[in-house]
Amino acid sequence: MDTNVLGALSLSLGLGLLIGLQRERVGSEFGGIRTFPLVALLGTVSGFLAERWGAFVLLGSFLALASVVLVGNLNKRGRPADTSGQTTEVAALLTYACGALLTTDYRPAGIVVGGLTAVLLHLKQPMHAFAGRLSQRDLQGIMRFAIVSLIVLPLLPAQTFGPYDVLNPREIWWMVVLIVGIGLAGYVSYRLFSGSAGILFAGVLGGLVSSTATTVAYARRVRANADATTIAAVVIIIASTVAAARVIVEVAVVAPRILPDIGLPLAVFFAWMVVISVGLLHAARKDPNEMPEPSNPAELRSALVFAMVYALVIFATAAAKDYFGDRALYAVAFVSGFVDVDAITLSTAQLANQERLSPQSAWHIILIATLTNLMFKTGIATLLGSTRLFVRLALPVGAAIAGGVGLFVFWP
Repeated sequence: MDTNVLGALSLSLGLGLLIGLQRERVGSEFGGIRTFPLVALLGTVSGFLAERWGAFVLLGSFLALASVVLVGNLNKRGRPADTSGQTTEVAALLTYACGALLTTDYRPAGIVVGGLTAVLLHLKQPMHAFAGRLSQRDLQGIMRFAIVSLIVLPLLPAQTFGPYDVLNPREIWWMVVLIVGIGLAGYVSYRLFSGSAGILFAGVLGGLVSSTATTVAYARRVRANADATTIAAVVIIIASTVAAARVIVEVAVVAPRILPDIGLPLAVFFAWMVVISVGLLHAARKDPNEMPEPSNPAELRSALVFAMVYALVIFATAAAKDYFGDRALYAVAFVSGFVDVDAITLSTAQLANQERLSPQSAWHIILIATLTNLMFKTGIATLLGSTRLFVRLALPVGAAIAGGVGLFVFWP
């Protein structure tokens, strides 16, 4: 037998068994561990026959399967107490389509879709629980992200304009989508797992959503309850550590070609922050903690503000380089660290990717902004929290700054 045919049939059987096992486990009436492999094999065999006899074979077998599914669903619907949906029936039709895809050049797509089908079927309860936790405001935020990423972004022009030829509406908005998407991922994770949040989890989510907002939230908690000082300090440092990882991800997205040159020293700084965080976490690991609920990051106002800040920073960066050279960018980075690290990171990475800035200057600028932001958050924590919180933060923040300065001095 042709190895291509044998491979497709084997994959089809495997995907059908995977989906069927899940349906069998939940007690599906329509089909289970035997029906779904047969459906997948039907799609694969029909696909091979269609290569010889034409596409009508695929169409005919699909219509036959759809008829069986429809009749079974109608019979089930006739029962007075029936409250089931059509998930299994739709899964059967999708399994057939996956089986057919395995006979084409889109075989990887068939494998991926089959695997995703099984996973989605298995995640029924967590997905329903997640949907139940969402408020109307949360749903509006998600829809706003859809507007930002799927409607506004494709409509914006991709041409650059303005002085220094650095303002590109689509590129600027793409950065908005990137930052809002990272924040939304953290927010969704909070909604999924907030019931079991501990110190580590709260810090990680805080860094994903907004390390500055997390600092404000925990500083206010310390103001209300001095016993939360140690926990607040640990969460703030962990959130700042995750923020250090965020800038590496942002560089990887914007400038993957020069990621090793920019990302390696930043990764060393991140590793140093991890060491500091682990030491603090070990000291406070027995304290339970729940993260204060963050605001939904997918707000149109926040997106517009970030777009303006990013455009301003990238323009200021280009102007400073033109008038004063690379060293003037360090002053821009220092000021930007008080406003938004993401904006200076993305603009710097973009300039480096366009060879308007050396990779060494790029990571210097990003690290300066990161250290400035860390000092800024320490000031916020002291102002909104307490002197005791400052004392708790002084040593880890000082160690982080010392590590950053060490990179400037000793990195080749």
